[in-house]
Amino acid sequence: MLDYAAKLTRTPGAMSAADVEALREHGFDDRGIHDICAITAYFAFVNRIADGLGVELEPRFTDSAEPRER
Repeated sequence: MLDYAAKLTRTPGAMSAADVEALREHGFDDRGIHDICAITAYFAFVNRIADGLGVELEPRFTDSAEPRER
């Protein structure tokens, strides 16, 4: 599953029916394959929108953020 998601993210034009078949061989059904593809594509889409608009992370989501009080 992670190999499929990484390939779809890095080289979407290289995807083929063999990639889907590999998921089937690991026990994923049509719904599972759809969900893996849709979630991977959604995250790529959202990240590209954010990058394209110059959206910055809020300080609480960066490594330099101070720990929150509990």
